[in-house]
Amino acid sequence: MKELFGTLSDGTPVHRWTLERAGVRVRILSYGGIVQSAEAPDRDGNSACVVLGFDTLDGYVRHPEPYFGALVGRYANRIAGGRFPLDGRTYALARNNGPNSLHGGERGFDKRVWDVEPVADGVRLSRVSPHGEEGFPGRVEFSATYTLDASGALRIVYEAVTDAPTVLNPTNHSYFNLGGPGSGHAGGHELRIAASRFTPVDGDLIPAGAPADVADTRFDFRRARKVGSGYDHNFVLDKGVTDTAVEVAELYDPASGRVLTVATTEPGLQLYTADHLGEPFAPGDGVALETQHFPDSPNRPDFPSTVLRPGEVFRSETVYGFSVR
Repeated sequence: MKELFGTLSDGTPVHRWTLERAGVRVRILSYGGIVQSAEAPDRDGNSACVVLGFDTLDGYVRHPEPYFGALVGRYANRIAGGRFPLDGRTYALARNNGPNSLHGGERGFDKRVWDVEPVADGVRLSRVSPHGEEGFPGRVEFSATYTLDASGALRIVYEAVTDAPTVLNPTNHSYFNLGGPGSGHAGGHELRIAASRFTPVDGDLIPAGAPADVADTRFDFRRARKVGSGYDHNFVLDKGVTDTAVEVAELYDPASGRVLTVATTEPGLQLYTADHLGEPFAPGDGVALETQHFPDSPNRPDFPSTVLRPGEVFRSETVYGFSVR
């Protein structure tokens, strides 16, 4: 179902698409590719929205930095110094996070209005990112397809081609609170991540040194435990890069019984406990589980590559499954 959600200050209409299957209802905006809501039942069959977001377009326009539910690109996470080398050239990006580039720059994918077309069990969002947008090279034809499968799982498939060498690292930036609206801090959720290593960071949250072992540290989520707070870190998934989505994480709310599983083709998972959220939300009200390549990969040849070249087809898939326990 398609409906008008609002109008931007320049008169551009923004539409909302509703997907519903197997008791799960997800709403997607043409603005920013935003997952505006995701409703799932608890163990008693009562449905509630399990992602943070706003009821109006104005909320997203006035509060852009938390990236609520957004499609993030061209490059999710940080690129140190807003610069990276590629094929003998150095590219300068918009620096919108202190000295660094974050989530695609000042006007990344999350602040663009996308073309939307219906597909079986979902919608396909697409746009052309021109050469030089936010400093990134290459004209990139990009799409993100959102579908609900027979179990009600939300599947997001990203695809892209380029006419010149570039880097690409998209993700979805939903904040999950499986307790639903008004349930408070999400730090009591239990989290499991299939990652034996993580990337230590410096004061600007740029990876420092080689990936480190999670054993005997607060980064060990190999067995489920309470999320807590104080995380904005990339976890190096044990599976690495895969052709098909593999389950890598599970988030569980003991109070409601809701379970969120995350499967992906990506090699990394950024855990962000939202300790700096402001009004109308409070710090820790949601947990972001961002599937992606590692931060600052364009400056780290030891990390899995994010380079996309002409003639190649970029494809990444992430699946968010909903169930109860």
